[in-house]
Amino acid sequence: MTRDFRLLATGQALSWLGNGFQTVALAVAVVTHGGGAHDLGLVMAASVLTMLAGTLFGGVWADRLQPRHVMAVSDLVRLLATAGIAVMFAGGGYQLPLLCALTVVSSGAGAFFTPAMSALKPLLVPADQLQRANATLTMLQTGCGVAGPALGGLTVAAFGAPAGFAADAVSFGLSGVFAAMLSVRADRGPRAPMFRELAAGWQAIRSRDWLLGGLLGATVYHIANGMILVLVMVIAVERLGGAHAVGWISAAEGLGGLLGSALALRFQPRRLLRAGWLTLLLMPFWALSYVWPGMLTAILAGAIIGYGGLMFFAVAWETAIQDRVPRAMLGRVSSWDYLTSFLAMPVGSALAGPLTARFGLDQVMIACAVVLAASAASQLLIPGSRNLTRSAQPQPDPNPDPLSDPNPLPAPNLDPDPLPAPNLDPDPQPNPNPDPQPNPLSHPKPNPLSDPQPNPMPGLNPDPLPDLKPEATSTPA
Repeated sequence: MTRDFRLLATGQALSWLGNGFQTVALAVAVVTHGGGAHDLGLVMAASVLTMLAGTLFGGVWADRLQPRHVMAVSDLVRLLATAGIAVMFAGGGYQLPLLCALTVVSSGAGAFFTPAMSALKPLLVPADQLQRANATLTMLQTGCGVAGPALGGLTVAAFGAPAGFAADAVSFGLSGVFAAMLSVRADRGPRAPMFRELAAGWQAIRSRDWLLGGLLGATVYHIANGMILVLVMVIAVERLGGAHAVGWISAAEGLGGLLGSALALRFQPRRLLRAGWLTLLLMPFWALSYVWPGMLTAILAGAIIGYGGLMFFAVAWETAIQDRVPRAMLGRVSSWDYLTSFLAMPVGSALAGPLTARFGLDQVMIACAVVLAASAASQLLIPGSRNLTRSAQPQPDPNPDPLSDPNPLPAPNLDPDPLPAPNLDPDPQPNPNPDPQPNPLSHPKPNPLSDPQPNPMPGLNPDPLPDLKPEATSTPA
């Protein structure tokens, strides 16, 4: 891997670890200062709503500016906001409005950071190493997602919640430093009005059937998954013994994610997206395992298998987008992808309670498993999803936005030998009968049909029709 990729991976590993510290610190700080579920709900709602409002605009700016600059500034803002939270709790002056305001600032910066990182990653490694790079980052994120809360719990228990927030702030600072050290630059063209650029990003999705279909399918997937994530906690507490079971299940999910990422490091099928949707069909087994009451072993096995398939899909999906979407559009396309997750998951979580009260817990869980299977299997009916292959180079947009480049440059002359061949005769003799009017046929102009321009779309383009797809790691998680 390249130096720039190692810098990104190091910075993100630190930031993901810091997120685990913040998760523990927030819950402990709010509760110990007299807050409760109501206050925590407001803080989480402020975070989600800010991400919803800012993600699409973050995608536009990621495509306008250098992604590494957007990332560095976003990390600086998050450092300041998180440090402010640490100072507030350290001083003992818990104020819910201030906590919500600082959360909005931090989440708003995150809404710009995530699309920028998606636009940056394809610049860091050669095209044939994209899958390995994505798998490596996914493995790091999964591992940090397990280790972060554990280390955060120890830190908060030993030094208090402000120390957890301070550690998260430091992680943002280090991540920003590593982002600023990156040397890659993205090509950026003229700007169009903000909403025109947003619309161009959506058009890039609509023009690819595998992308549009995937976003729609993942939206349905996330609604069902949002319900499942609520119901599994209820089952763990009511049927499996509470915290003990939750700990084992979380460990199994993390192990499955690591195994799925490791598989993506080594298994690189030509039709990667089809393989990804097939592995996502393992997730319904995870949901169905909860219907067998008291069988913790079956649930742990289902978690390992299901999350292994989920993480392999996450790598496949992100790699397909990076390989087939024009780099000038990656920030906007990825922001639409993330938006579907932010919208769908809370909807599913809100529906879990009413549907369970009406139909019963087991029935809703079985129905959700069926929806998970149908949303993944339906993608295999879409020609682009089924047949999409890797391209040698990133694909140009088949329906480019005319505003994205109003003054395109003329195509360069690709003739490798545009100059006349030199005279190699060591003793040239003058022509005794020079022709004052050279025959134009003796120097014909090149025939454009004999020297065609290179194919602007190398590789098979299996998606001439419009498409769709969605998610929050870009993955239905």
